[in-house]
Amino acid sequence: MSDHALPSLNALRAFEAAARLRSVSLAATELHVTHGAVSRQLRLLEEKLGLALFERDGRGIRPSAAGHRLLEASSAAFAQIGNCVAALRRPQRDEAFVLGCPGSILARWMIPRLHDLQRDLPQLTLHLAAQEGDFAPRLDGLDAALMLGQAPWPPGWQVHTLAPERIGPVFSPAMPGAQLLAQQPPGALHEQALLHTRSRPQAWPTWATRNGIDHQRLHYGTGFEHLYYLLEAAVAGLGVAIAPQPLVAGELASGRLIAPWGFVDTEGCWALCTAGGREDPRTAMLANWLEKQLAR
Repeated sequence: MSDHALPSLNALRAFEAAARLRSVSLAATELHVTHGAVSRQLRLLEEKLGLALFERDGRGIRPSAAGHRLLEASSAAFAQIGNCVAALRRPQRDEAFVLGCPGSILARWMIPRLHDLQRDLPQLTLHLAAQEGDFAPRLDGLDAALMLGQAPWPPGWQVHTLAPERIGPVFSPAMPGAQLLAQQPPGALHEQALLHTRSRPQAWPTWATRNGIDHQRLHYGTGFEHLYYLLEAAVAGLGVAIAPQPLVAGELASGRLIAPWGFVDTEGCWALCTAGGREDPRTAMLANWLEKQLAR
């Protein structure tokens, strides 16, 4: 193989999937081929390059130093190709800009602001797509994704940081014992059965640590699959929830929720993300608008 000759596309696809997922089996499932087919492509690729691209990691695998370099390059390249193909299939700029975001952000933050968005950016036709769970590494089917997240980001993503994430405990003033609890220091939450969500398991420990509270003493009550339902439960007076500030701003302003201990910054942020170097002027336009909205 000459210095500039590329390995086979099938081998590179098998490698990228296995390295990203750290599993031959998961790569085979994603590519709709057999475990043996992926293993064979990985072996041929290593033989072509004369390098070990993986190391054993317990029962799984992880990229070697050389594998990490190839993963970064191949992920970015596949994302760029995918985005180019998508752009060729959507040549008209008047088509809708597809924005993915978690259901809680869509329902509690984006939808209430759509009228303002349409007024401020009348040239932008938006299609909103609710996303449950993690976003696909290449943001398949999306022009951009609005999310709460933190580094490290997937390889090849372009991230427009919009605002720091701020979280804090909130509860309804109609909740039994709410008035007394609101007058207590934050440590009083040790006595509460806290509402929580599987989608944000580190929210309560992060808030507690930032407030000098032993998070191991926190007591958890009812859990919810998604943040949206957690906040609805808090509004209904079922307990104390932990929430990103922008998602409860309306309820705080109306008095349906109170936040007696305020909000603290986390290591996360609100971000508008695209994959694979996708260049679309509407992304910067939307990012600028979102940043201004979150700053209010």
